[in-house]
Amino acid sequence: MINLPIKNRQDTYTVNPTKLIALGLNYREHIAESVSVKVKGFTDEIPSEPLLFPKTTNVLIGPEEKIVIPRFIKDYGFKNPRTDYEAELALIIADRCKDVAENDALNHVFGYTCMNDVSQRNIQNGDRAGWFRGKSFDTFGPIGPQVALAEDLPDPQNLAICCRLNGKTVQEANTSQMIFTIPQIIAFVSKNFTLMPGDIILTGTPSGVGPLSHGDTVEVEIENIGVLKNTVIDETR
Repeated sequence: MINLPIKNRQDTYTVNPTKLIALGLNYREHIAESVSVKVKGFTDEIPSEPLLFPKTTNVLIGPEEKIVIPRFIKDYGFKNPRTDYEAELALIIADRCKDVAENDALNHVFGYTCMNDVSQRNIQNGDRAGWFRGKSFDTFGPIGPQVALAEDLPDPQNLAICCRLNGKTVQEANTSQMIFTIPQIIAFVSKNFTLMPGDIILTGTPSGVGPLSHGDTVEVEIENIGVLKNTVIDETR
Protein backbone atom coordinates (compact mmCIF):
# COMPACT_ATOMS: atom_id res chain seq x y z
CA MET A 1 0.00 0.00 0.00
CA ILE A 2 1.33 3.42 -0.96
CA ASN A 3 0.30 6.51 0.98
CA LEU A 4 1.25 9.83 -0.60
CA PRO A 5 1.03 13.25 1.04
CA ILE A 6 -1.54 15.60 -0.42
CA LYS A 7 0.13 18.87 -1.31
CA ASN A 8 -0.78 21.78 0.98
CA ARG A 9 -2.92 19.50 3.16
CA GLN A 10 -2.36 17.53 6.34
CA ASP A 11 -3.98 14.48 4.74
CA THR A 12 -2.51 11.56 2.82
CA TYR A 13 -3.86 9.74 -0.21
CA THR A 14 -3.85 5.95 -0.49
CA VAL A 15 -3.00 4.82 -4.01
CA ASN A 16 -5.45 1.99 -4.76
CA PRO A 17 -6.61 2.00 -8.41
CA THR A 18 -8.79 -0.65 -9.98
CA LYS A 19 -6.86 -0.04 -13.20
CA LEU A 20 -3.92 1.83 -14.69
CA ILE A 21 -4.47 3.07 -18.23
CA ALA A 22 -1.52 4.56 -20.07
CA LEU A 23 -1.16 6.59 -23.24
CA GLY A 24 1.50 5.95 -25.85
CA LEU A 25 2.86 8.39 -28.43
CA ASN A 26 1.31 11.56 -27.01
CA TYR A 27 4.26 13.93 -27.64
CA ARG A 28 5.36 14.62 -31.21
CA GLU A 29 9.09 14.61 -30.44
CA HIS A 30 8.75 11.20 -28.74
CA ILE A 31 7.15 9.88 -31.92
CA ALA A 32 10.09 11.30 -33.86
CA GLU A 33 12.54 9.24 -31.78
CA SER A 34 10.66 5.99 -32.48
CA VAL A 35 13.46 4.68 -34.67
CA SER A 36 15.90 4.70 -31.76
CA VAL A 37 13.36 3.17 -29.38
CA LYS A 38 12.74 0.32 -31.86
CA VAL A 39 9.42 -0.86 -30.49
CA LYS A 40 6.69 -2.48 -32.53
CA GLY A 41 3.81 -0.02 -32.87
CA PHE A 42 6.01 3.08 -32.81
CA THR A 43 5.74 4.92 -36.11
CA ASP A 44 6.34 8.48 -37.27
CA GLU A 45 2.60 9.00 -37.83
CA ILE A 46 0.56 11.17 -35.48
CA PRO A 47 -2.15 8.94 -33.95
CA SER A 48 -5.71 9.76 -34.98
CA GLU A 49 -6.96 8.84 -31.51
CA PRO A 50 -5.25 8.13 -28.17
CA LEU A 51 -3.20 4.94 -28.14
CA LEU A 52 -4.03 3.08 -24.93
CA PHE A 53 -2.36 0.22 -23.12
CA PRO A 54 -2.67 -1.22 -19.59
CA LYS A 55 -0.22 -1.44 -16.73
CA THR A 56 -1.08 -3.81 -13.90
CA THR A 57 -1.29 -2.53 -10.34
CA ASN A 58 1.67 -4.66 -9.16
CA VAL A 59 3.94 -2.08 -10.85
CA LEU A 60 3.23 0.56 -8.21
CA ILE A 61 6.00 1.63 -5.84
CA GLY A 62 6.49 4.82 -3.90
CA PRO A 63 9.22 7.46 -3.75
CA GLU A 64 12.70 6.20 -2.83
CA GLU A 65 11.70 2.56 -3.47
CA LYS A 66 13.75 0.39 -5.81
CA ILE A 67 13.00 -0.24 -9.47
CA VAL A 68 13.96 -3.90 -9.93
CA ILE A 69 15.05 -5.19 -13.35
CA PRO A 70 13.90 -8.84 -13.45
CA ARG A 71 16.66 -11.43 -13.38
CA PHE A 72 14.99 -13.65 -15.98
CA ILE A 73 15.50 -10.99 -18.67
CA LYS A 74 19.07 -12.27 -18.92
CA ASP A 75 17.77 -15.75 -19.79
CA TYR A 76 16.57 -14.45 -23.17
CA GLY A 77 20.10 -13.53 -24.22
CA PHE A 78 19.07 -10.23 -25.75
CA LYS A 79 22.01 -8.65 -27.58
CA ASN A 80 21.11 -5.21 -26.22
CA PRO A 81 18.77 -5.58 -23.24
CA ARG A 82 17.02 -2.29 -22.56
CA THR A 83 14.74 -1.17 -19.75
CA ASP A 84 13.76 2.49 -20.13
CA TYR A 85 12.57 5.36 -17.96
CA GLU A 86 9.56 7.42 -19.11
CA ALA A 87 8.58 10.56 -17.18
CA GLU A 88 4.83 11.17 -17.17
CA LEU A 89 2.07 13.24 -15.64
CA ALA A 90 -0.51 10.95 -14.04
CA LEU A 91 -4.05 11.90 -13.15
CA ILE A 92 -6.23 10.27 -10.52
CA ILE A 93 -9.95 9.88 -11.16
CA ALA A 94 -12.28 11.29 -8.51
CA ASP A 95 -15.53 9.39 -9.09
CA ARG A 96 -17.26 6.67 -11.06
CA CYS A 97 -17.78 8.04 -14.56
CA LYS A 98 -18.55 6.93 -18.10
CA ASP A 99 -18.86 8.79 -21.41
CA VAL A 100 -17.48 12.00 -19.96
CA ALA A 101 -17.78 15.11 -22.13
CA GLU A 102 -14.53 16.98 -22.82
CA ASN A 103 -15.89 20.21 -21.33
CA ASP A 104 -16.68 18.38 -18.08
CA ALA A 105 -13.63 16.13 -17.93
CA LEU A 106 -11.48 18.06 -15.44
CA ASN A 107 -14.35 17.93 -12.92
CA HIS A 108 -13.74 14.19 -12.67
CA VAL A 109 -10.07 14.53 -11.65
CA PHE A 110 -9.13 14.13 -8.00
CA GLY A 111 -5.52 15.15 -8.45
CA TYR A 112 -2.23 14.84 -10.29
CA THR A 113 1.13 13.27 -9.55
CA CYS A 114 4.36 12.09 -11.20
CA MET A 115 4.87 8.61 -12.59
CA ASN A 116 7.69 6.74 -14.26
CA ASP A 117 6.33 4.37 -16.91
CA VAL A 118 9.27 1.94 -16.76
CA SER A 119 9.33 -0.19 -19.90
CA GLN A 120 11.26 -3.34 -20.83
CA ARG A 121 11.77 -2.67 -24.53
CA ASN A 122 12.87 -6.13 -25.71
CA ILE A 123 9.80 -7.80 -24.24
CA GLN A 124 7.57 -4.92 -25.33
CA ASN A 125 8.83 -5.29 -28.89
CA GLY A 126 8.84 -9.09 -29.06
CA ASP A 127 5.54 -10.13 -27.47
CA ARG A 128 2.91 -10.93 -30.08
CA ALA A 129 0.28 -9.93 -27.51
CA GLY A 130 1.59 -6.36 -27.49
CA TRP A 131 2.99 -3.99 -24.88
CA PHE A 132 1.21 -5.43 -21.83
CA ARG A 133 3.95 -7.61 -20.30
CA GLY A 134 6.93 -5.34 -20.90
CA LYS A 135 5.10 -2.50 -19.15
CA SER A 136 3.86 -4.47 -16.15
CA PHE A 137 6.73 -6.10 -14.30
CA ASP A 138 6.84 -5.59 -10.53
CA THR A 139 8.12 -2.08 -9.56
CA PHE A 140 7.71 -0.69 -13.11
CA GLY A 141 5.40 2.12 -11.97
CA PRO A 142 6.95 4.49 -9.44
CA ILE A 143 4.45 7.14 -8.33
CA GLY A 144 4.65 10.28 -6.18
CA PRO A 145 6.10 12.09 -4.34
CA GLN A 146 2.75 13.70 -3.51
CA VAL A 147 -0.67 14.37 -4.98
CA ALA A 148 -1.60 17.87 -6.07
CA LEU A 149 -5.37 18.24 -5.83
CA ALA A 150 -7.15 19.29 -9.01
CA GLU A 151 -8.45 22.42 -7.28
CA ASP A 152 -4.86 23.45 -6.51
CA LEU A 153 -3.61 22.78 -10.04
CA PRO A 154 -6.04 24.65 -12.30
CA ASP A 155 -3.92 24.42 -15.47
CA PRO A 156 -2.44 20.90 -15.74
CA GLN A 157 -1.95 21.53 -19.45
CA ASN A 158 0.92 23.94 -18.79
CA LEU A 159 3.41 22.18 -16.53
CA ALA A 160 7.14 21.73 -17.03
CA ILE A 161 8.09 18.05 -16.96
CA CYS A 162 11.57 16.59 -16.87
CA CYS A 163 13.52 13.46 -16.08
CA ARG A 164 17.04 13.28 -14.69
CA LEU A 165 19.27 10.22 -14.82
CA ASN A 166 22.11 10.33 -12.29
CA GLY A 167 21.66 14.10 -12.10
CA LYS A 168 21.71 14.72 -15.87
CA THR A 169 18.56 16.04 -17.52
CA VAL A 170 17.46 13.53 -20.18
CA GLN A 171 13.84 14.56 -20.77
CA GLU A 172 12.52 18.12 -20.74
CA ALA A 173 9.16 19.31 -22.06
CA ASN A 174 5.85 20.88 -21.11
CA THR A 175 2.44 19.25 -20.86
CA SER A 176 1.20 21.87 -23.33
CA GLN A 177 3.01 19.81 -25.98
CA MET A 178 0.69 16.82 -25.64
CA ILE A 179 -1.02 15.75 -28.85
CA PHE A 180 -4.21 14.84 -26.99
CA THR A 181 -5.14 17.15 -24.13
CA ILE A 182 -6.13 15.90 -20.70
CA PRO A 183 -9.88 16.53 -21.32
CA GLN A 184 -9.62 14.68 -24.65
CA ILE A 185 -7.84 11.78 -22.95
CA ILE A 186 -10.42 11.46 -20.17
CA ALA A 187 -13.30 11.67 -22.65
CA PHE A 188 -11.77 8.97 -24.86
CA VAL A 189 -10.82 6.61 -22.05
CA SER A 190 -14.22 6.94 -20.37
CA LYS A 191 -15.94 6.18 -23.68
CA ASN A 192 -14.17 2.84 -23.70
CA PHE A 193 -14.10 1.95 -19.99
CA THR A 194 -16.05 2.90 -16.90
CA LEU A 195 -13.63 4.77 -14.66
CA MET A 196 -13.70 4.26 -10.92
CA PRO A 197 -12.50 6.45 -8.03
CA GLY A 198 -8.74 6.12 -7.73
CA ASP A 199 -8.13 4.88 -11.26
CA ILE A 200 -4.95 6.31 -12.76
CA ILE A 201 -4.38 7.55 -16.30
CA LEU A 202 -0.82 8.17 -17.52
CA THR A 203 -0.73 10.89 -20.15
CA GLY A 204 2.35 9.94 -22.18
CA THR A 205 6.05 10.74 -22.13
CA PRO A 206 8.09 13.34 -24.01
CA SER A 207 11.23 12.61 -26.03
CA GLY A 208 14.50 11.57 -24.47
CA VAL A 209 13.61 8.12 -23.15
CA GLY A 210 16.58 5.88 -22.52
CA PRO A 211 17.95 2.85 -20.67
CA LEU A 212 18.27 2.23 -16.96
CA SER A 213 21.04 0.20 -15.35
CA HIS A 214 21.84 -1.23 -11.93
CA GLY A 215 22.84 1.58 -9.57
CA ASP A 216 21.17 4.38 -11.50
CA THR A 217 19.13 7.10 -9.80
CA VAL A 218 16.18 8.38 -11.83
CA GLU A 219 14.11 11.46 -11.00
CA VAL A 220 10.83 12.60 -12.52
CA GLU A 221 10.00 16.23 -11.79
CA ILE A 222 6.77 18.01 -12.68
CA GLU A 223 6.15 21.67 -11.94
CA ASN A 224 3.96 22.32 -8.89
CA ILE A 225 3.94 18.62 -7.98
CA GLY A 226 7.48 17.67 -6.95
CA VAL A 227 10.31 15.23 -7.60
CA LEU A 228 9.82 11.46 -7.74
CA LYS A 229 13.15 9.77 -7.05
CA ASN A 230 13.99 6.06 -7.31
CA THR A 231 17.10 3.94 -7.66
CA VAL A 232 17.53 0.93 -9.94
CA ILE A 233 18.80 -2.53 -9.03
CA ASP A 234 19.16 -5.84 -10.83
CA GLU A 235 17.20 -8.67 -9.25
CA THR A 236 19.67 -11.07 -7.68
CA ARG A 237 17.63 -13.78 -5.97
